[in-house]
Amino acid sequence: MNQLKTLTVIGAGGKMGMRISANFQKSDYQVFYCENSPAAQQQVIQQGRELSDADSVVPLSDVVILAVPDIVLGKVSEAVVPQMKPGAVLLTLDPAAAYANLIFQRDDIDYAVAHPCHPSVFLERYTKEEHADAFGGIAAIQHVAAAWEAGSEAQRDELSKVIRVMYGPVEQVHWVTVTQLAYLEPTLVETVACMVGAFMKEALDETVKHSGVPEEAAKAMLYGHIQIALAVAFRATNPFSDACMIAMEYGREKIVKPDWKQIFEQKELDIVIARMLKIDAIRR
Repeated sequence: MNQLKTLTVIGAGGKMGMRISANFQKSDYQVFYCENSPAAQQQVIQQGRELSDADSVVPLSDVVILAVPDIVLGKVSEAVVPQMKPGAVLLTLDPAAAYANLIFQRDDIDYAVAHPCHPSVFLERYTKEEHADAFGGIAAIQHVAAAWEAGSEAQRDELSKVIRVMYGPVEQVHWVTVTQLAYLEPTLVETVACMVGAFMKEALDETVKHSGVPEEAAKAMLYGHIQIALAVAFRATNPFSDACMIAMEYGREKIVKPDWKQIFEQKELDIVIARMLKIDAIRR
């Protein structure tokens, strides 16, 4: 495969666009930054990046990265994909639109998705910068899950170099299918993990409100037990006590629906992604 040398970031002034552009700016790649919003354009310029016209630079690019919200990916791809040169790669940052078949298609270009895993709760962090980098892409190392089903091993290896810079520092790029990536996000990490995180905050607030426990005491108790709960559940760091197991079972009876695993059925994945993209149904 030819080397990927020239990149274009569409949506360079958005949240993800700014994050990945900061890493590309320090790389050896030739990178063009494109942004339509006047306010976001100023953010790009303030970081010392020169803005380019998409119509001029997309046809020159080996990889075009769409760093735009999921709900507009289809519309943006309709404008961008026809301008891409044959053999180029369209790289999106979330699987939802690709899973829903909303991306404009051409037979002579390639399509890939790459999403950051974010730094692990079990990551050994040695510096203040690593501790401060909860999201990843600055100092704390993370993994990336990516999909390029039509790509060869050599093509994936070459695109991995771009991905490692974009989300760096990166320990490993895990290659999966688009559907598998959609089961990872949203199902595993948003439908379950992020929901549980928000639920724990709600439980903390209710504890303080209902019992009168000082908020700092409740936070100290919860934050420490989040750490140990994850360590025991995922790392088998000593077992939960017998009394804890009884309380956990009571909590499951009161809080968790018996049929909760249906979220892993594809029809349920279709439902949640359609909701996220604000469309009536997934295209097949």
